[in-house]
Amino acid sequence: MIEKVTLKVTPAIAKDEKALRKLASSSLHIKEDDINDVRIVKRSIDARKREIVINLTLNVAVGDDKSAIPKPVVVDFSEIADDAERLVIVGAGPAGLFAGLRAIELGYKPIVLERGKDVDSRRLDIAQMNRSGEINPVSNYCFGEGGAGTFSDGKLFTRSKKRGDNDAIMHLLVQFGAKPEILADSHPHIGSDRLPGIIKRIREKIIECGGEVRFNSRVDGILIEEEDGIKRAVGVTTEDGETIRGKVILATGHSARDTIRKLYKQGVSMEPKGFAMGVRLEHPVQIIDRIQYHSPEGRGEYLPAAEYNFVTQVNGRGVYSFCMCPGGVVVPAMSAEGESVVNGMSSSARNGKWSNSGMVVEIRPGDFPEYSDRGVFELMDLQEDTEKRFFRGANGTMMAPAQRMYDFVNGRQSGTLPKSSYAPGLLCSRVDRLLPPFVSERLKEGFKDFGRKSKGFLTNEAVVIGLESRTSSPIRIPRDGKTLCHTEIKDLYPAGEGAGYAGGIISAAVDGRRIVDAIAETRFFS
Repeated sequence: MIEKVTLKVTPAIAKDEKALRKLASSSLHIKEDDINDVRIVKRSIDARKREIVINLTLNVAVGDDKSAIPKPVVVDFSEIADDAERLVIVGAGPAGLFAGLRAIELGYKPIVLERGKDVDSRRLDIAQMNRSGEINPVSNYCFGEGGAGTFSDGKLFTRSKKRGDNDAIMHLLVQFGAKPEILADSHPHIGSDRLPGIIKRIREKIIECGGEVRFNSRVDGILIEEEDGIKRAVGVTTEDGETIRGKVILATGHSARDTIRKLYKQGVSMEPKGFAMGVRLEHPVQIIDRIQYHSPEGRGEYLPAAEYNFVTQVNGRGVYSFCMCPGGVVVPAMSAEGESVVNGMSSSARNGKWSNSGMVVEIRPGDFPEYSDRGVFELMDLQEDTEKRFFRGANGTMMAPAQRMYDFVNGRQSGTLPKSSYAPGLLCSRVDRLLPPFVSERLKEGFKDFGRKSKGFLTNEAVVIGLESRTSSPIRIPRDGKTLCHTEIKDLYPAGEGAGYAGGIISAAVDGRRIVDAIAETRFFS
């Protein structure tokens, strides 16, 4: 028999298996000798008060059950039939790869087309970029196998309400090599050092079962046929002139602006979508640990590097922290020459000297009247123009414009900058002036508010680094709410972040999976 036990314990006890066994026996009113095994199946940290509490749910094996390890959900991926219907999947990010896995489950042949390189080659290109400052436009922190999340952080938290789908993705990640602990943690995290191996194994499984994953295959157009006034996507064309036929899942990711513009010219309707823009804010890790754990000593021996989450409203727009990376580093996230963009990432250990997060301001269509004549691309053009302005502010280098946090709030130049994790280096700049005033003025007020809520957070030991602009796509490709098909073109399925329907690894993976389910339902009822 497997019994469930919930406990509130100190951080030290949470790490002590003998102590947990004793507490479990007391809670169940049985002898310790009657317990065969104890496993943590859910874990979260409550740091709201000075006394830190770890909330645990335990599986306790008693009687005939010898193991308390939750039985993993393992999917049997079988070889697909030679004549299986094709699904052409544009993009090998989480939406595309998990759509590929689901396609195999349901008997389709996935053909995944990725403009960038495989994850191992991509790793080498990123290392070269960090050394030389030269950007490979198809192999960088945004493009390549696994998408933008591969070398950003590997956080697996989502606010999506579709919990069942979320669980399916988490179990698949464990099946392909993630640690089982991600099934228990309230804010699970794989890490940028481990996620590439998982992605590689997913690709290998797709190929092993008869699917295809093609790299250096940028899609330049959709094949559209029209009959009786009905438009239908029947395949794609690639930049080298190849034609590949099948239903099309469009999972380009949030940075494929060139592909999005080409598809729009071809007649794929789109609409502007709100996104967020701001900076990366980096503190020494000890400062965040002291604040969040209410202790001058920081996190101590038993706690991980602390996370935080801030949100407020300033002049009708949200100002909030985004993609918080405890013990992480800030990395260059531009995808083309002439841009300056940063992001954050952390390894599985989260043991770095700094903690960073995106600090961003919500932007909606219509917020910038000077871009109103850009139509569908009003916010994409704003995003791109701001990235170019920051590049000029960095003197045309990969160095990042930066300003001490307190100086940013008070609108003054920093004389020096603190040490930073950003490898290409920081450049003293008026980040508050490089940002659009709509953004910088709200960020300043937001920082003041966060500083009032958490004493010590607003400090000149922290540095704002620009520009954080790839928070999500500023474009949405409309689709039917039930069939998930494009509203005007049959058999074209916009998916994931690039189409405006996701905001991270898990939500994108869930969306890719849902798309294939929707296609299968259409097949069943047609």
